[in-house]
Amino acid sequence: MAGGAAGSGSAGDGGSSFLAMWRELLPVGRNPESGGYRRYAWTGADADCRAWFQAQAEARGLVHEVDRNGNQWAWLGDPLAGDAVVAGSHLDSVPDGGAFDGPLGVVSSFAALDELRRRGVEFTRPLAISNFGDEEGARFGLACVGSRLAAGQLTAEAAHRLRDGDGITLPQAMEAAGHDPDAIGPDPERLARIGAFVELHVEQGRALDLTGDPVGIASAIWPHGRWRFDFRGEANHAGTTRLADRRDPMLTYAETVLAARREAELAGALATFGKISVEPNGVNAIPSLVRGWLDSRAADQAGLDAVVTGIERAAREHAERAGIDLDVVRESFTPVVEFEHALRDELGKILAGRDGGGADRAVPVLGTGAGHDAGILSASVPTAMLFVRNPTGISHSPAEHAGEDDCVAGVIALADVLEGLACS
Repeated sequence: MAGGAAGSGSAGDGGSSFLAMWRELLPVGRNPESGGYRRYAWTGADADCRAWFQAQAEARGLVHEVDRNGNQWAWLGDPLAGDAVVAGSHLDSVPDGGAFDGPLGVVSSFAALDELRRRGVEFTRPLAISNFGDEEGARFGLACVGSRLAAGQLTAEAAHRLRDGDGITLPQAMEAAGHDPDAIGPDPERLARIGAFVELHVEQGRALDLTGDPVGIASAIWPHGRWRFDFRGEANHAGTTRLADRRDPMLTYAETVLAARREAELAGALATFGKISVEPNGVNAIPSLVRGWLDSRAADQAGLDAVVTGIERAAREHAERAGIDLDVVRESFTPVVEFEHALRDELGKILAGRDGGGADRAVPVLGTGAGHDAGILSASVPTAMLFVRNPTGISHSPAEHAGEDDCVAGVIALADVLEGLACS
């Protein structure tokens, strides 16, 4: 896809403002040792990101507001008028994550507005830019908390029970950050005022790199979930307990990790044990408890069910042989999300043939195994996603990357989409 119909194809205000904002946001929450980001929900780094968002909104004369769930909104036009077009993403990160996952969409949304103002377009629908809170779930273990609460997919009661690794509850963290935790809950009135939500995101894979396209459109999000495996054995001295006398849950956990890889390969799915907690966590102590978190995703529900069932079956077989007690708890689940076809097709029409050559070139349409706020909101409002090329395919890592020219191409594509939706 090349960039270039009227108002497109050059950096313009959108490109230059993107680069300026990107440089300003880049140091916030960055770990100097790893080079990755630790922008966790309701922490100091999160507050700095929120302050940055508010400053960008006010600098553009937008009305800034924070909703009952801590999500931020920057409005151009009357927020109560309805049928609004919203663009945005999130600013929080996974532990030592990359710079692009989430922030690229927020920065690009402000830059796209700058580009539209350069073009001198006339808005016929309200426009908003959003920053949804706690999308990654890095602190409290549940992804997309802000959008789940707004969409009624997470109750206030369940949210109040969330705790971080230090035992701090979500309400305590919110209150410490100056937000009222008693106000959280469904926000159907706000969502009813949104006519379309478009989220731009760095691609978390290499499909666009393989096709040579800087920008693509999302078709669907794979079904995915998180499961907690609790392996309980018997703590004992590592230097005096015979191997034959041990009830070591670490061995059963290790067997389960290997089983996850085998089951994922058999099902053509993905399965990852990426987080572990050990008690008592001593070098010279056999663990009494090993708690591991499974993340699994597949192209369809049948594939996901097959891989998770296979992993749990293998875990229970190993546990029974070793005298280990096992509990498996599903902590979160998101079914397959098919983005609204009419909106997706409209994005394709807007973006096709932007090279000005007269012949349309179809924009790549691709699925993803990663969850997003757009996927959560899709049950309540028409949603769509744009992806920007990631030449490494790496995400959730400091090595995550998108080229400067591709980022600017994403800004121009988003501006074209917003013009087509909000200015017609």
